[in-house]
Amino acid sequence: MNARESKVLLYSLIASLGGLLFGFDIAIFSGTIPFIVPHFNLEPDQLGWVASCLYVGCIFGAMAFGRIAQRLGRKPSLILVSVIFIVSSIFMGIANTIDSIIFWRIVAGFSVGGASILSPLYIAEISPQKIRGKMVSLNQMAIVIGILLAYLSNYFLSGIEGNWRWMFISGAVPAAAFLIASFFFPESPKWLIYKGKLAEGTRILEKTVDAAELVSELEYLQSQNTKGKDSIGGIYRSIFQKPYSFLLLIAIVIAVFQQISGANAVLFYAPIIFEKVGMDVENQLLIQILIGSVNLLFTLVAIRTVDKFGRKKLMMIGAGTMAVLLLLIGLSFQGDFIPQKFVSALVLLFIGTYAATLAPVTWVIIAEIFPLRIREQAMSIASAFLWVACFGITYVFPVMIATLTTFQTFTIFGGLCAIYFLFLWLYVPETKNNRV
Repeated sequence: MNARESKVLLYSLIASLGGLLFGFDIAIFSGTIPFIVPHFNLEPDQLGWVASCLYVGCIFGAMAFGRIAQRLGRKPSLILVSVIFIVSSIFMGIANTIDSIIFWRIVAGFSVGGASILSPLYIAEISPQKIRGKMVSLNQMAIVIGILLAYLSNYFLSGIEGNWRWMFISGAVPAAAFLIASFFFPESPKWLIYKGKLAEGTRILEKTVDAAELVSELEYLQSQNTKGKDSIGGIYRSIFQKPYSFLLLIAIVIAVFQQISGANAVLFYAPIIFEKVGMDVENQLLIQILIGSVNLLFTLVAIRTVDKFGRKKLMMIGAGTMAVLLLLIGLSFQGDFIPQKFVSALVLLFIGTYAATLAPVTWVIIAEIFPLRIREQAMSIASAFLWVACFGITYVFPVMIATLTTFQTFTIFGGLCAIYFLFLWLYVPETKNNRV
């Protein structure tokens, strides 16, 4: 790795801390489930709402931060995300009513939605083309590190008084670290050039790409610089017209299927799943740490392979393999086809497959598929649909697992993955060589 790529790596690692906050905030709730359910006497549908209300905020955050990032820039927007994380984490922890927790989870979701588009957007714009997939995948690595840290936090805090309160408050720690670190990376050079700050943007771009790519990038950026002359309304009208409307449809579908593939149901509700095979609370939280570790390990595999094999191929491998594994997990709860002692191994393999394929590559494609002129707005729309799907699956899963058999629940998810495999095969283009 040369000096320029080392700088890109440093900037990308700092920006990806937004993804770490994203992962931490969505995972911390799983550890609170065994404690807040009896504390507030929650029914399955109430638990589904408390869990999923975060994603109401995510929907609005994803939409709002597309506009905020365009006006203020990527760096100030990421700083704002970290501040909202700190405040919401503290107030969730000191809440005395379930309505207060719901309110502050929605506020936290607003920042999660912002982080979901800002970190991959910034990293894609600052990275040279040949390592862009690897760098954007760092955001997913940060997300899974955040998930793992949340699981570890839950495990170690579970034995103290007021455990669920401290679990929520612990989110302020990584948020504060990100707030401090965010002052040490530059603004996106491409955003600066969009805004007419050519000299400043070029100066940063020179630090991240070699001379040949610099000339090519500047020519491309100037050819796309009609963006600054467009009204917001004009950009949105363009998004819903050819040739961009089909790209938007593809981005929405891959965003939605990342959420309804069943992986997030396993990540968020692992205690409920493993309770059905007789695990106590301590072992449920311990297996979550193992899930988080596998998630991280296989995300590292994705970082090594995404620029080598391309985006579409990895996504197809992931969707097909996950469909089979979900069927096997379902069968382990149905009769004597597969002994339940293998459930943990199947779940870990399923999460590993997701972490190496759908989880990181979805964000890479969404960051690459759109041209500069419509990128923030189109990414915002796709991300908003992602959070709508995440809200739906998080709300519905406790009800599904309570009203359907476990076999039926996982078979439904397996069928969705099979449908997704066909969609990827037929309609999704390879974006590896797209200009960003």
